[in-house]
Amino acid sequence: MYQIFTLKDQSTYPLIHDLVIHPFKVNRDPRGSLTEALKTTWEDVYHPDTRPFTQMYFSVSPAGVARDAGEWHIHPGGQEDRFFVIQGSIVTAVYDDRDNSPTKGKLNLFLMGEIPDDIGQYLLVIPPHTYHGYVVVSDRPAILGNFPTRLYDPHEEGRQPMAQALLPDGSQFSWDTVKTLAKTLQ
Repeated sequence: MYQIFTLKDQSTYPLIHDLVIHPFKVNRDPRGSLTEALKTTWEDVYHPDTRPFTQMYFSVSPAGVARDAGEWHIHPGGQEDRFFVIQGSIVTAVYDDRDNSPTKGKLNLFLMGEIPDDIGQYLLVIPPHTYHGYVVVSDRPAILGNFPTRLYDPHEEGRQPMAQALLPDGSQFSWDTVKTLAKTLQ
Protein backbone atom coordinates (compact mmCIF):
# COMPACT_ATOMS: atom_id res chain seq x y z
CA MET A 1 0.00 0.00 0.00
CA TYR A 2 2.92 2.37 0.74
CA GLN A 3 4.71 3.23 -2.50
CA ILE A 4 6.38 6.60 -3.02
CA PHE A 5 6.20 8.46 -6.33
CA THR A 6 9.02 10.44 -7.96
CA LEU A 7 9.06 11.87 -11.49
CA LYS A 8 10.96 8.82 -12.75
CA ASP A 9 7.82 6.76 -11.90
CA GLN A 10 5.40 9.03 -13.79
CA SER A 11 4.43 6.53 -16.48
CA THR A 12 3.84 3.59 -14.10
CA TYR A 13 2.51 5.01 -10.82
CA PRO A 14 -1.29 4.66 -10.52
CA LEU A 15 -2.62 8.10 -9.56
CA ILE A 16 -5.73 9.09 -7.66
CA HIS A 17 -8.52 10.27 -9.97
CA ASP A 18 -8.31 14.03 -10.74
CA LEU A 19 -4.79 14.37 -9.29
CA VAL A 20 -2.38 16.29 -11.54
CA ILE A 21 1.42 16.30 -11.63
CA HIS A 22 3.10 19.04 -13.63
CA PRO A 23 6.90 18.53 -13.88
CA PHE A 24 9.01 21.65 -13.50
CA LYS A 25 11.84 22.54 -15.82
CA VAL A 26 14.79 23.46 -13.62
CA ASN A 27 17.15 25.84 -15.42
CA ARG A 28 20.71 25.67 -14.05
CA ASP A 29 23.83 27.63 -14.85
CA PRO A 30 26.89 28.83 -12.89
CA ARG A 31 24.75 31.50 -11.17
CA GLY A 32 22.36 28.95 -9.67
CA SER A 33 18.92 27.79 -10.76
CA LEU A 34 15.57 29.20 -11.86
CA THR A 35 12.35 27.20 -11.77
CA GLU A 36 8.97 28.44 -13.00
CA ALA A 37 6.26 27.44 -10.51
CA LEU A 38 2.94 28.45 -12.16
CA LYS A 39 2.04 29.86 -15.57
CA THR A 40 -1.33 30.71 -17.06
CA THR A 41 -0.33 28.71 -20.15
CA TRP A 42 -0.14 25.46 -18.14
CA GLU A 43 -3.68 24.32 -18.92
CA ASP A 44 -3.36 21.13 -16.84
CA VAL A 45 -2.93 23.14 -13.60
CA TYR A 46 -4.47 26.54 -14.35
CA HIS A 47 -7.77 27.73 -15.83
CA PRO A 48 -9.28 31.15 -15.00
CA ASP A 49 -12.76 29.69 -14.44
CA THR A 50 -12.25 26.16 -13.11
CA ARG A 51 -8.75 26.23 -11.60
CA PRO A 52 -7.96 29.91 -10.88
CA PHE A 53 -5.03 31.48 -9.11
CA THR A 54 -6.19 33.23 -5.92
CA GLN A 55 -3.22 33.50 -3.60
CA MET A 56 0.18 32.03 -2.80
CA TYR A 57 1.60 31.11 0.57
CA PHE A 58 4.49 29.11 1.92
CA SER A 59 5.09 27.30 5.18
CA VAL A 60 8.35 26.29 6.83
CA SER A 61 8.47 23.01 8.74
CA PRO A 62 11.40 21.58 10.72
CA ALA A 63 13.10 18.32 9.74
CA GLY A 64 11.04 15.25 10.66
CA VAL A 65 7.81 17.15 11.34
CA ALA A 66 4.48 16.00 9.93
CA ARG A 67 1.97 18.82 9.66
CA ASP A 68 -1.21 17.83 11.53
CA ALA A 69 0.50 14.56 12.50
CA GLY A 70 -2.62 12.67 13.61
CA GLU A 71 -5.14 14.29 11.28
CA TRP A 72 -5.80 14.45 7.59
CA HIS A 73 -6.36 17.87 6.02
CA ILE A 74 -9.41 18.18 3.73
CA HIS A 75 -11.21 20.96 1.88
CA PRO A 76 -14.95 20.25 2.19
CA GLY A 77 -15.94 23.14 -0.11
CA GLY A 78 -13.93 21.99 -3.10
CA GLN A 79 -10.66 23.92 -2.92
CA GLU A 80 -7.72 22.41 -4.76
CA ASP A 81 -4.19 22.81 -3.42
CA ARG A 82 -1.21 23.14 -5.76
CA PHE A 83 1.84 22.09 -3.70
CA PHE A 84 5.49 22.51 -4.60
CA VAL A 85 8.67 22.49 -2.52
CA ILE A 86 11.10 25.40 -2.48
CA GLN A 87 13.67 23.97 -0.03
CA GLY A 88 14.25 20.61 1.60
CA SER A 89 12.18 17.56 0.79
CA ILE A 90 8.83 16.21 1.91
CA VAL A 91 6.50 13.33 1.25
CA THR A 92 2.95 14.45 0.55
CA ALA A 93 0.25 11.86 1.21
CA VAL A 94 -3.11 11.98 -0.58
CA TYR A 95 -5.83 9.51 0.37
CA ASP A 96 -9.01 9.20 -1.71
CA ASP A 97 -12.04 8.48 0.47
CA ARG A 98 -14.57 10.04 -1.94
CA ASP A 99 -17.60 7.81 -2.37
CA ASN A 100 -18.06 8.69 -6.06
CA SER A 101 -14.42 8.29 -7.05
CA PRO A 102 -13.11 5.42 -9.23
CA THR A 103 -9.99 5.42 -7.02
CA LYS A 104 -11.77 5.35 -3.63
CA GLY A 105 -9.45 3.75 -1.08
CA LYS A 106 -6.26 4.66 -3.00
CA LEU A 107 -3.27 6.14 -1.17
CA ASN A 108 -0.65 8.12 -3.11
CA LEU A 109 2.69 9.25 -1.65
CA PHE A 110 4.80 11.89 -3.42
CA LEU A 111 8.48 12.60 -2.74
CA MET A 112 8.88 16.28 -3.51
CA GLY A 113 11.64 18.86 -3.33
CA GLU A 114 15.41 18.71 -3.43
CA ILE A 115 16.05 15.20 -4.71
CA PRO A 116 18.98 14.26 -6.99
CA ASP A 117 18.32 14.66 -10.73
CA ASP A 118 15.38 17.02 -9.96
CA ILE A 119 12.95 14.08 -9.68
CA GLY A 120 11.13 15.93 -6.89
CA GLN A 121 10.57 19.17 -8.80
CA TYR A 122 6.91 19.36 -9.79
CA LEU A 123 3.59 20.97 -8.99
CA LEU A 124 1.12 18.58 -7.35
CA VAL A 125 -2.58 19.44 -7.75
CA ILE A 126 -4.52 17.79 -4.92
CA PRO A 127 -8.14 17.04 -5.86
CA PRO A 128 -10.96 18.53 -3.83
CA HIS A 129 -12.46 16.42 -1.03
CA THR A 130 -9.36 14.17 -0.72
CA TYR A 131 -7.44 13.76 2.52
CA HIS A 132 -3.87 15.05 2.44
CA GLY A 133 -0.87 16.03 4.54
CA TYR A 134 2.90 16.01 4.43
CA VAL A 135 6.00 15.15 6.42
CA VAL A 136 9.50 16.65 6.11
CA VAL A 137 11.97 13.90 5.17
CA SER A 138 15.09 16.04 4.65
CA ASP A 139 17.68 16.73 7.33
CA ARG A 140 16.89 20.44 7.14
CA PRO A 141 13.64 22.41 7.26
CA ALA A 142 11.40 22.26 4.21
CA ILE A 143 9.58 25.16 2.61
CA LEU A 144 6.27 24.15 1.00
CA GLY A 145 4.60 26.57 -1.41
CA ASN A 146 0.92 26.43 -2.32
CA PHE A 147 -1.21 28.14 -4.96
CA PRO A 148 -4.72 27.20 -3.71
CA THR A 149 -7.69 27.74 -6.00
CA ARG A 150 -9.63 29.67 -3.33
CA LEU A 151 -8.81 32.47 -0.91
CA TYR A 152 -8.25 31.40 2.67
CA ASP A 153 -11.51 30.60 4.44
CA PRO A 154 -11.45 28.90 7.86
CA HIS A 155 -14.61 26.98 6.89
CA GLU A 156 -12.65 25.44 4.01
CA GLU A 157 -10.06 24.01 6.41
CA GLY A 158 -11.30 20.61 7.53
CA ARG A 159 -9.55 18.00 9.66
CA GLN A 160 -10.28 14.29 9.94
CA PRO A 161 -8.53 12.18 12.59
CA MET A 162 -6.52 9.45 10.87
CA ALA A 163 -7.96 6.93 13.35
CA GLN A 164 -11.41 7.64 11.85
CA ALA A 165 -10.30 7.41 8.20
CA LEU A 166 -8.80 3.94 8.06
CA LEU A 167 -7.09 2.59 4.96
CA PRO A 168 -8.86 -0.20 3.02
CA ASP A 169 -6.94 -2.92 4.90
CA GLY A 170 -8.27 -1.52 8.20
CA SER A 171 -4.96 0.02 9.29
CA GLN A 172 -4.33 3.61 10.29
CA PHE A 173 -2.04 5.69 8.10
CA SER A 174 1.49 6.02 9.56
CA TRP A 175 3.92 8.89 9.02
CA ASP A 176 6.64 6.74 10.65
CA THR A 177 6.25 4.15 7.89
CA VAL A 178 6.50 6.93 5.28
CA LYS A 179 9.67 8.38 6.87
CA THR A 180 11.32 4.95 6.90
CA LEU A 181 10.44 4.30 3.28
CA ALA A 182 11.58 7.78 2.18
CA LYS A 183 15.06 7.19 3.63
CA THR A 184 15.61 4.45 1.04
CA LEU A 185 14.90 6.89 -1.83
CA GLN A 186 17.12 9.83 -0.88
